[in-house]
Amino acid sequence: MAQEEQQDPRQDFEAAQDTAWHSLDMKTALERLQSSADGLDSEEAKRRLETHGPNRLRPPEKDGPLKRFLLQFHNVLIYILIVAAIGTAFLQHWVDTGVILAVVLINAIIGFIQEGKAEKALDAIRGMLSPKAMVLRDGHRQTVDAEELVPGDIVLLQAGDRVPADLRLVEARNLRIDEAVLTGESVAVDKGLDPVDEASELGDRSSLAFSGTLVAFGRGLGVVAETGEQTEIGRVSTMLSEVESTTTPLLRQVAQFGHWLSVAIVAVAVATFLFGYLVRDYAAMDMFLAAVSLAVAAIPEGLPAIMTITLAIGVQRMARRNAIIRRLPAVETLGSVTVICSDKTGTLTRNEMTVQEVVTADRQYQVTGVGYEPHGDFELDGRDVEPDDSQPVLCEILQAVMLCNEAQVYEKDGRWRMEGDPTEGALITAALKAGMDARQLAGRMPRTDVIPFESSYKFMVTLHHDHEGNGYIIMKGAPERVLAVCAEQRTADGDQPLDPDWWQARMDEVAERGQRLLAVATKRVPADKRDLTFDDVEDGLVLLGVMGIIDPAREEAIAAVGECHSAGIQVRMITGDHSLTARAIGKQLGIGDGEHALAGHEIQEMDDTTLQERARDVEVFARTTPEHKLRLVKVLQADNQVVAMTGDGVNDAPALKRADVGIAMGVKGTEAAKEASEMVLADDNFASIAHAVEEGRTVYDNLKKAILFILPTNGGQAFTIVSAIMLGLALPLEPVQALWVNMVTAVTLALALAFEPPEPGLMERRPREPGRPLLSGFLIWRVLFVSALLVVGTFGHYFWMIEWEGASQELARTAAINTLVVGQMFYLINSRYILESVLNIRGLLGSRPVLIAIALLLVLQMLFTYSGPFQFLFSTEGIGWDEWSRILIFGLALFFIVEAEKAVLRPRLDPTRA
Repeated sequence: MAQEEQQDPRQDFEAAQDTAWHSLDMKTALERLQSSADGLDSEEAKRRLETHGPNRLRPPEKDGPLKRFLLQFHNVLIYILIVAAIGTAFLQHWVDTGVILAVVLINAIIGFIQEGKAEKALDAIRGMLSPKAMVLRDGHRQTVDAEELVPGDIVLLQAGDRVPADLRLVEARNLRIDEAVLTGESVAVDKGLDPVDEASELGDRSSLAFSGTLVAFGRGLGVVAETGEQTEIGRVSTMLSEVESTTTPLLRQVAQFGHWLSVAIVAVAVATFLFGYLVRDYAAMDMFLAAVSLAVAAIPEGLPAIMTITLAIGVQRMARRNAIIRRLPAVETLGSVTVICSDKTGTLTRNEMTVQEVVTADRQYQVTGVGYEPHGDFELDGRDVEPDDSQPVLCEILQAVMLCNEAQVYEKDGRWRMEGDPTEGALITAALKAGMDARQLAGRMPRTDVIPFESSYKFMVTLHHDHEGNGYIIMKGAPERVLAVCAEQRTADGDQPLDPDWWQARMDEVAERGQRLLAVATKRVPADKRDLTFDDVEDGLVLLGVMGIIDPAREEAIAAVGECHSAGIQVRMITGDHSLTARAIGKQLGIGDGEHALAGHEIQEMDDTTLQERARDVEVFARTTPEHKLRLVKVLQADNQVVAMTGDGVNDAPALKRADVGIAMGVKGTEAAKEASEMVLADDNFASIAHAVEEGRTVYDNLKKAILFILPTNGGQAFTIVSAIMLGLALPLEPVQALWVNMVTAVTLALALAFEPPEPGLMERRPREPGRPLLSGFLIWRVLFVSALLVVGTFGHYFWMIEWEGASQELARTAAINTLVVGQMFYLINSRYILESVLNIRGLLGSRPVLIAIALLLVLQMLFTYSGPFQFLFSTEGIGWDEWSRILIFGLALFFIVEAEKAVLRPRLDPTRA
C-alpha cells in the first residue's frame, strides 16, 4: 500500500494539519492523508497512533482540593470575620468565637462545592466523544475504540452514530447530520461529497462530518482528517480551558466595600486608642480592650450570612419561574446585566418548524398557529377561510403533503408530539389544521411505491391509487428541482401553463421573510402503474404550490424582548443559522431592523476595535462559530457591558463560561453548556431570562437594603463607644453586648429584608453602571445620617441615665442597648423602600416577614433585659416604664426624621443611582 512506502510520514502529516479539508476534492484529500477507500492496515494505524497520539481530549490541569478549599478564605470580608473571631477569643468569649468561625467555615464549604461543579464543563465535552467507531482496517470492517482512530482511517457512519472524529466524506447516501451542538443550525444538515469554498462558514462545510455530532439519517463513509484536539470540538475544548471566568459585579463590589470597611474600622480603632491613651490618659490595656470592643461593634458579622441567605431566597424565587441558578452570585449579576446575547433556535424560537404560508397559482394563504399542536386557521386577504370545496387547490396541496410524508404527529398525555423530520412534521400539522385525518386519507389513497428523499436529488416521490383505480404521483422537494419538471400550474379554474418568473418572484418574497421553501406537484398515471422510476418524474407534472416553513418566534419571547428594552437592556441575537432567517426572526422579535446582520466571515475579518464599534449598533449576528461568539462576548465586556449569554451546544460553552452570566438551556442543552453556565432555563424560554433579570434586580435592591440597615447598627455602636471615650466616660456597650446586638438584629431584622418583593417600576429602571461601588454617595450619607441619629439616642439615653438619674452602669447600658435595638426596629420599616415613602398600609404592614422579625426581636430583647440567665451572661438589669417611654419616643422620632429625609431627597435622586 502507498502508506507502507513512507519512511517518515510525520512531516507530511504536520504539513496537512492546517488543511482546509472541505475545499479539497475527495481524491486529493485521500492523497494528502496517504490513504485509500480500502482504509489502513493495522501496522500503519499503529505507527500513526504513535505519531498523532490518541483521539481524545486531554484533561486540563486543576488545583488540588486542598488548595481550592483554602482559596475560599481569600476574601476581605472573611478576613474581617476572622479578625472578629480573634478579638472575641482574646476576650475569652468562646461561644461568640465559635459562631463566627462556623459562619466562615460554612461559606468556604459552599464556595468549594460550587467551584467543583464548574470544573465539570470540560469533562462534559470529553464525554461527548464517541466511545467506539466502525472502520475499514486490513480490508474488512471492524469496531475499534474511538481513541485509536488516526488520520487516514476510513470510518463508516449510519443513523444514530455519533461521529468519532473530523471526517472528509468519501461516500454519502442520503446523509444528514445534526450539528446543532457545534453550529446552532436548527435542522439536520444534508451532507455531500462536493468540495466547498475554503472560506465557507462551519455550518456550510457540507463535505465534512464533525466529531461529536450525530448522524440523523442515512449512511456514509469518511476518511479521518483530524483527531483529538485538532478536531472542531477539540478546538472548542481548548478554548474553554483557556477562557478565564470573570468575577461577578457583586463580588467585585463586595471586595471593594470590604477593603474600604476594613481600612475605616482599623483607622477608627487606632485613632480611638491613641486619643484615649494620649489625651484622656487611659491605661494602655484598657484602651486596647476599648479598641477591640469598637472593632467588634463595627464589624458586620452577620453580613456574609445575610448576603448568602438573600441570594438563596433569590434562587428559590427564580426556580419558581423556570430559572435554575447553579452559582449563588449569578443571582445578583442578572440584575446588573446590560446586554443579553441570545441563541435563536429554541430560546427565541420554539424549535418547532411551522407552515406559515401556502402559495398557489392564484392565491396566497397565511396559516396561523405555531408548533406541532394542530390549532390554527387559514387566512386569505386577512379573512379566515375553510379548506373545502371553495378552496380546491389548497385542499389538494394539503392532502398531497400528508400522503407524501414519513413523519407522524400525534397527541399523547395531553401533549402533541412529532416523530420524524421537523419539516415533514410541519406539513402534517398544516393538514391537521384543515381537519384532515392521516389514517383515513391513507385508506382512501394507499401508497403503492416511493422514492425516498435523497440529499443528492432533493425531492421525495410517492405513488398512490384510489379505490376507483386512478393513479397519482406526488412529488415534494426543493422548489428549483420541482419547478424544473413541471409544465403546468393548477388553479381553481383548471390547469394552466407554468409561469416560472411569477413563481420566482413569489418565492423571493416568502424567502425574504426567512421561510424555507418547499414545492409540491402531482401527476396522473395509468391504473396499472405500480412502481416508480426517476423517469416518471422527469417531466409532465403539475405544480400545486409552494409552502413557506419557519421555526417561528415565541410569542412570550417577543414580549420579553420588549420588556428588556424598556428596562434599558440591549438584546443581541447570535446564531449559527443563515443571515436571511436570522434577520427575519430578529425583526419579528424586535431585535434589529430586519435589514442588517453581521455574518461570521465579516467578524473574522475585523480587529477587536472595529468589532466593538459594530457590536454597539448591530443586533443580529449570523453564521457564527464558537470563536466568533467568544470574541463578541469579550468585546462587549471590554466596552464596559455586563453580558448574559445563552446557549445550548458545545459551541456555546466558551462564550457561556466567559460571560458574566452564562445561561444554558435545560431541555435541549448539552451537559457541556450546562456545566459552563451559571444558570439553566428549565423551559428553554427567553421570557424566563427577563423574569430572572427582575428577580436579580430585586435581590440587589434587597442586598442594598440589608447593608443600608446593618451598617448604621454597627456605626451607631462604634460611634457610641468613641463618644464615651472622647468624653472620658465608661464604655456604654461591652464587647459581648455589641456582639449580641449585631447578631440578633442581623438574623431577625436584616433577614426580613431578604424577602422584600420588587419595588414598583423596577423594570423601568436603567441597568446600574457596572463599575459603580456597592455604596453610592447617597447610601454613605444614609448610613452616616442614621448612625448619627442612633448615636444621639443610644449615647444620649446612656448619658441621661448616668448623669441625671445616677443609674448603675448595668442599668444605663441595658437602657442604651434597648434604645439602639428599638431604633433599629423603626428604621427597619423605613428601609423597606430606599427612597419611596412607607407611610401607607403597604409600607407599614405589607410585609409579614418584617412584622414577624420585629415580634421575634421584642421577645429576645425581653429575655435579654429581664431573664436571669441573660442578665448574668450579658450584665443587664430590668428597666422600667420611664425608660421604655423614652425609648419609644426616640424610635418614633427616628422613623419620621428618616421619612422626612426621603421626602427631601426623593425628587433629586435617580433610583438607579441611589
